[in-house]
Amino acid sequence: MVLVLVALVLFTRKRIPLETSSLAILALLVMGFELFPYVGRDGTAIHAVDFLHGFGHEALISVCALMVAGQGIVRTGALEPIGRSLSRLWSFSPKLSLLLTLLVGASLSAFVNNVPVVVLLMPILISISLRTGNAASGILMPMGFATLVGGMTTTIGTSTNLLVVSIAADMGLRRLAVFDFFLPAALIGGLAVIYLWLAAPLLLPRRQAPLADTSPRLFSGDLRVEAGGYADGKTLSEVIAKTGGHLRIIEFRRPSGLSMAPLPDAVLRGGDRLEVRDTPQNLKEFEEAIGARLYTGNHPVDDDHPLSAEDQQIAEIVVTQGCPLDGSTLSRARFADIYKLVTLALHRAGSTVRTFREGISDIRLGIGDVLLVQGPSDQISAMKKAGDFLVLDATADLPRTRKAPVAIAIMVGVVLAAATGVLPIAIGAVCGVLAMLLTRCISWRDGTRALSVSVIMIVVASLALGTALVKTGGADYLARLFVAAAAGGSPGVALSGLMLVMAILTNIVSNNAAAVIGTPVAMGIATQMNLPAEPFVLAVLFGANMSYATPMAYKTNLLVMNAGGYSFGDFVRVGGPLTVMMWLGLSWLLPRLYGL
Repeated sequence: MVLVLVALVLFTRKRIPLETSSLAILALLVMGFELFPYVGRDGTAIHAVDFLHGFGHEALISVCALMVAGQGIVRTGALEPIGRSLSRLWSFSPKLSLLLTLLVGASLSAFVNNVPVVVLLMPILISISLRTGNAASGILMPMGFATLVGGMTTTIGTSTNLLVVSIAADMGLRRLAVFDFFLPAALIGGLAVIYLWLAAPLLLPRRQAPLADTSPRLFSGDLRVEAGGYADGKTLSEVIAKTGGHLRIIEFRRPSGLSMAPLPDAVLRGGDRLEVRDTPQNLKEFEEAIGARLYTGNHPVDDDHPLSAEDQQIAEIVVTQGCPLDGSTLSRARFADIYKLVTLALHRAGSTVRTFREGISDIRLGIGDVLLVQGPSDQISAMKKAGDFLVLDATADLPRTRKAPVAIAIMVGVVLAAATGVLPIAIGAVCGVLAMLLTRCISWRDGTRALSVSVIMIVVASLALGTALVKTGGADYLARLFVAAAAGGSPGVALSGLMLVMAILTNIVSNNAAAVIGTPVAMGIATQMNLPAEPFVLAVLFGANMSYATPMAYKTNLLVMNAGGYSFGDFVRVGGPLTVMMWLGLSWLLPRLYGL
């Protein structure tokens, strides 16, 4: 139990990667039981290697397979028709369109991980806000919360649901089918969607996107070397050093029109032209520093001949799970070389905006970081259609391939097989991944990108902690404490209290950790009170899904936080009442449905 507390504290530390904390907890657990063997009351010894079985647990296999299958939906643009329809509808009735967007987001998230759904809807909503001049802050957070609400309606909606259902089944509860708890989740979820539609936009302040005006556009020009000036007779490396290393030369041309590679040891002469692209202020500084003259075309830069930025477009790129920049840096990913885009600024929740002059290329990027980039419009369009990145601009272009119907058919088959009981979800999802690979909806590279090391490690570490709690009697002890604390209260009060504890935990630590640790305790509480275990297990499941009150509670919260310019207080202001509403509604409904 002490190790559980240590784990919960580590999981809240932002400076320690979640996967590192999980591995540390797993190593401590395995090492402790190996050095100090434990024998249970029934005489059964607990082997340290038992805590590593989480790597092959059915729940983890289901989670990973569904993540990869969901990547097939994203890569093929299978949801593109829905996105286009919503985009067209917004021009007729914004209020009705918001409601339909919330309903579509919630419905899709019941069967597909909500991260791809948010990745689908965010560019559409950003595009609409840019075209209409309205701030996106009034619609992004409600959309993100709607996907969380929809995700808790089925066993395959979130990884949390899969974990709770699998652990409860391991402990003797009947295996819950895909739609077994759809009714209570949909009833209360419907009220939540109405709140997100009517009340949430009024509670949210009007906020501009964090990178909207933080960096000026880059302009193209020519620095013409003046005879007798500093640059005349100097090498390119000496000229670049004179500017503090900030001068970036795109092309180097002689007066004869000969273009040359900008090699460091190339010697400049009067009349040479250096094609550059930078902010107007920086270009003027370069002009003075190296004794050159700034030209646009064949004319010196002046009021009649200003700098040009032809065919240049500004866009925002959001780092999402599995994209090439997740966990990497711009320089390591060779972003500028491969995509021919200049990064102007970076926004990260809770930190100031960094510009490209401040070493932005060496900053390790994570989920939710937003990059402001500039480049040719066709390059940005191609990047958007490729689907490797979440690109936010003024267009509603979405990726689309001929494989989209195939990907949808495969995903529908996986859901139907699980819903009808033909195949367990773990087996159905693995078969779905194989089908995605064989039909080339995804490649192995896409599949590996879809997997999240942090999710895998937190699931394995949480399963190990849950196993330790059960086998050492810790779960039963916590259940007895809970029952004692709720002495004199009705079963409904105990169920409501358990759900509230889970709702608080999930907004502070990982929702998967809260669910895995809470499920054995829920089973113990039901046993202690001589009541059916299913409603208490569902209390854990629903409580662990209430990740609304803090931005760090779920990764989609971070995505919408950075893109919409939200503050921590905005999540508390909107997500707090939503959490209370869901908790009270389910606390009233579950006891009545199960006769408690």
